[in-house]
Amino acid sequence: MKSSNICIVFVWVLCIFWTAPAFPQSVEKNDVTWNLLGTNENNSMPLGNGDLAANVWTEQNGDIVLLLAKSDAWSENGQLLKLGRVRVKLTPNPFVNGASFSQELKLESGEIQIRGGATMIRIWADANHPVVHLEVHADSPVGLEAKTELWRTKSYHLDQKAVQRDGFFEWGNDPDGLTFDPDTVLASRHNQVAWCHFNSRTIYPLVFEKQHLESLLTKYPDPLIHRCFGTMMAGDGLITIDDRTLKSAKPEKSFCLNLYALTKQVDSPEAWGETLSRQMDSIKAVKIDLARQQHGEWWTQFWDRSWLHLGGTPEAEKISQSYIMQRYMTACAGRGAQPIKFNGSLFTVGHDLPENTSSTEQSCDPDYRTWGGCFWNQNTRMLYWPLIASGDFDLLRPWFDMYVQDIPLVKDRTRAYFHHDGGAFIETIYFWGLPNVNDFGWDNPGVELQSAWMRYHVQGGLEVLAQMLDYFDYTQDATFARTSLLPVAETVITYYDQHWKRGMDGKILFSPAQSIETYQKTAINPTPDIAGLTSALPRLLSLPQDLGSQDQRTLWSHVLRSLPAIPLGRTANGKLPPKGQGDADGTPTILPAQHYDATCNAENPELYTVFPYRLYAVGKADLTLARDTYNARLFHMSHCWGQDGLDSATLGLTAAAKKAVVEELTFYGKQQFRWFWKKSDWIPDMDDGGAGMATLQLMLMQCDGKRILLLPAWPREWTADFKLRAPYQTTVQGHVENGKVTGLTVTPSERASDVTVMGSGE
Repeated sequence: MKSSNICIVFVWVLCIFWTAPAFPQSVEKNDVTWNLLGTNENNSMPLGNGDLAANVWTEQNGDIVLLLAKSDAWSENGQLLKLGRVRVKLTPNPFVNGASFSQELKLESGEIQIRGGATMIRIWADANHPVVHLEVHADSPVGLEAKTELWRTKSYHLDQKAVQRDGFFEWGNDPDGLTFDPDTVLASRHNQVAWCHFNSRTIYPLVFEKQHLESLLTKYPDPLIHRCFGTMMAGDGLITIDDRTLKSAKPEKSFCLNLYALTKQVDSPEAWGETLSRQMDSIKAVKIDLARQQHGEWWTQFWDRSWLHLGGTPEAEKISQSYIMQRYMTACAGRGAQPIKFNGSLFTVGHDLPENTSSTEQSCDPDYRTWGGCFWNQNTRMLYWPLIASGDFDLLRPWFDMYVQDIPLVKDRTRAYFHHDGGAFIETIYFWGLPNVNDFGWDNPGVELQSAWMRYHVQGGLEVLAQMLDYFDYTQDATFARTSLLPVAETVITYYDQHWKRGMDGKILFSPAQSIETYQKTAINPTPDIAGLTSALPRLLSLPQDLGSQDQRTLWSHVLRSLPAIPLGRTANGKLPPKGQGDADGTPTILPAQHYDATCNAENPELYTVFPYRLYAVGKADLTLARDTYNARLFHMSHCWGQDGLDSATLGLTAAAKKAVVEELTFYGKQQFRWFWKKSDWIPDMDDGGAGMATLQLMLMQCDGKRILLLPAWPREWTADFKLRAPYQTTVQGHVENGKVTGLTVTPSERASDVTVMGSGE
C-alpha cells in the first residue's frame, strides 16, 4: 500500500473514533535555523556523538569554526580541556556578498547544515566512530583551507588568587598556585595535520599525599599521567601547507574534511600520533555514505526510544522544544568515558585572551568553567534522573560506571581513615573517587574534610543507589544488578551501618553529620540520609532471591531496623521552624533533621523525602503532611539543582509544578543557541535542563512499583503526545488533551491494568 493511502485510511479511522493520534510528531519541527552569519563563539550550535563534540559557528567573513571537545580530555591538572579549534575557509566564499545563507541544526539526523546559494556543507559527529566530518557540496569548484587554532601555546603559572578566578574551585587555596602546560603540534606528514595535549606530570600524587593516602598510590595507577588527547585532520584532495594547515590541491565541487580524535595513555605525543593514524585507517575503511547511513540510523533509533511533544499553548510549545534540546545535548555528550559535566558539558565556549591575561567569568578562554573539574553529585544527578523514563539507558551508564569503578579506592580510603568497612562518596569528587584538596584542606592534619560544606556530605551515594534501583526496575537487567547495583549497595549501606554509633534507643545516631549543604554545623539524624535508607532498603530486600547474598540481606534488614524515624515537628508562623522549635498549634511538618542550626545554603533537605526518595507522593499515605511541608519550605528554587519542580510534581501540585517547569525550561541562556542555559553554574547549566525534563515527566507520569499513574500534575490546557518508559520493561504511549488520555498503548499489553489516569493533581 502506498504511503498516501495509508494516511487516508488513518485519517478516516480518526474521524470515526474521534481519538487523537498516538504516533510521534516529527522532531524536525524543533530544528533551529539561523539566516544570518554569526560573529563569534556566542553564535554556536551544539553537535556531538556522545563522546566527541563540537560547537559550530560562522563568522562575518564566511569562515566556519569548530571548537572540539572530548569527554575524557583530562589535563595534568584534572581539568577537562577542549581539543582545539579548526577554522574552515572556502574560496570563493559562498556565504558572503549577498548570497542567501542559512545554518540549520537538524535534530533528526544529528547534523548541522550550512547553505549559501547552491553550496551546502554538512557537519556531523559520527555516532559510531570518533570523527567529525565536514562535507562540502558546491555547484562550482571551490578551494578549501582548514587551519588549526590553539590557545594553549606555552607554559604559564597562576598564583593562588588567579587560580580561583580562572574557574579552579578545587585549587583556589593552593598556596603554590598552579602551572599549565602547552599543547604539542606534531610535524605534518602524509597530508595529515595533528596536535595533542600530553600530560608529562599530574596533580594525582599530590591529591593522595595531601589526603594522607600516599600508601595507596602504588595500588591505584595515575589515570592522568601520559594521558594524551587531540585531533588529526585529513581529507581526500587536501594537502599540508604547514604543521597546522590543510589546503585543497585544487578547486573541487566536493570535499570531506575529517577530524579524528583520540585519548590514550602513551609514552609520547609521537606514539599517540601513530596510534591515531592506525585508528584513522580503520575508520576510513567504512565508506562515508555507509557511515552516514549508520549514523542516521542511530539518531532515528534514539528519537524513537521515547518522546514528549507538548502543545495547547505557546508556552507549552516552548517547553516542549526545550525538553527536546536538553535531551539532544545529553545525547551529544553522554556516551563517553566519564559522566557529563553539569557546569558546561562539552559545550563551554570562550575566546583567545591577551598575553599574560587569565580567564574570568566575564572574559574567558574555551577551557574555562566555574566550579572546576570535579563531579558534584547534587548538580550532576539532575541531568541523569530523566534518562530513566526517556529510556536513554546507554547515556546513564557513564554516571553509574564512575561510582562502580571508584568503589575499591573509596573502600580503602574508609579503612585508612576510620578503620571500618564500606565507603562514602563525598559530594564533590574527581572521577577516580577522591574529594578535591580544597575541600579536604591543604594542611589538614586529620582525616575529616575541613570544608564545612562537604565535611559529612555523603548522602549522594544513596541517591545514585536510588537511580540504580530505578534502572533495574525499568530494565530488569540482572547483569547490571550484580555488577553495579549490588556493589554500590554493599559499599554505601555498610558505611552507614558501621560509621556511626547507636543511641540509647539502639538506633543509628547520625552525629556528627550535616543535612545536605544547608545545615552544616550541628545536624543530628539528617532527614535526607534517613529517607534514602528508608527508601532503598525495602527495595533491596524485594530484589529477586538470586540477587543479593544472604549476608547482604541480613545487613539490609539489620540497618532497616536500626534507622531512626523521619524527624517531624510543627511549623512556626507557617514556615519551617528555626532549630526545630515550632509553634504548639503549628501545622505538622517534616524537619530537615532531628536537630539542626542556622541555614548556610538554600536547599530544603526535608523534601528529600519527596524527591528523590518518594516516601511521600501522589497515591501514597500522608500526602497532606508532605504538601504542608512543601508549603512551609524556607527556600523557593526550581532552577539548577533546586527541587521545587520535582517536589511539586511528585506531590501532584499542578499549578506549582507548571510554574517551576516554565522557569526551568523557558528562562533561556544569553547565547544565540538559547538552550545553553545560564543560571547558577556555568554555560550550559545541564542540571537546570535535566531538572526541567524530570519535572515534566513527573507531571505526566509517575510510577510506584507496578503502578503507573498518568496526569498526576498535568495542566488541563496542555496537550501532549508521549511515549515514556515504565518499570518492568514497559512502554506507555498516548495522547493527552483536555485532561484526558486517548490512543493509550501499553507494551506489554498485560501491563495496561496497572495504569491509572488521574487527571489534575489538585
